[in-house]
Amino acid sequence: MAVTEVYLRGQQAKLPGQLRIRSQMFKKVRGNTIMAALPLIVTALVLLAPLLAPHSPYTVAGPAFTPPGHGGFLLGSDSVGRDELSRVLYGMRASWLSALAVIASGLVVGVTIGTVAAVAGGWVDSLLMRFTDLFLSLPGPVLAIAVVAALGPSLLHTLIGVAIVWWPFYARIVRGEIRSLSARPHLEAAKMSGIGVMRRTLRHLLPGTFPALVVTASLDIGNLVLTLAGLSFLGLGSPAPSPELGAMSARNLTFLLQDYWTAVMPGIGILILALVGNISGDGLRGLMKDR
Repeated sequence: MAVTEVYLRGQQAKLPGQLRIRSQMFKKVRGNTIMAALPLIVTALVLLAPLLAPHSPYTVAGPAFTPPGHGGFLLGSDSVGRDELSRVLYGMRASWLSALAVIASGLVVGVTIGTVAAVAGGWVDSLLMRFTDLFLSLPGPVLAIAVVAALGPSLLHTLIGVAIVWWPFYARIVRGEIRSLSARPHLEAAKMSGIGVMRRTLRHLLPGTFPALVVTASLDIGNLVLTLAGLSFLGLGSPAPSPELGAMSARNLTFLLQDYWTAVMPGIGILILALVGNISGDGLRGLMKDR
């Protein structure tokens, strides 16, 4: 009886510690889930920009250089009298959707080339990887400048220039993941049982690359937002009066000391998008580790 009581007391003493550990794990998973869901929230908000914006980003809505919080302008008005909040919302929409478009194109091309290289092997692998190395050596911003110089200033042309050099990262990741997965026992068993290459690739190899691709792509959102904003700042985006965050900051730099909000508010929009991209990447990486 005495031994049973001692055992029960020991179990009761362990219980608070176990509950505390489980509570900490739950809070960690919940925090990572919230961070990982941020891109979905931002995507929904930027798609609703036409409904959230109080005015059109192209039309004059009041006096020029109205300070934030005055005259019905939450973030003030610009040098023409357009609503700064509306222009920032539309600028965030353009930057965010542009970054997602470049990532989507990079994933399609990179996953295709990386998969073919890893599955085929031999000279095909060597040829495709040397082709990938060639594009890795090209600086994205410089290539974007060359494309815009040849085709003319446009957001689409800038995206083409950046997308051309963005896929090699994903090709390298997919190739490495597939080669690593191919050496595992269950893949060897599937090969010996007569399962075809296409079925092994689609059902067993490619799904195993998704965690690394998702984390990398989410971290790339912030980098792409900053890259596209920098190119827009240099005048490589859509011409005025299109609401692009980098171009808006560049056009209003001359008013920075007197009417700071015209240049600072677009910069804050860029900061928010880049921060969301980095935070979501950390959250997804944490969720993958928890699994």
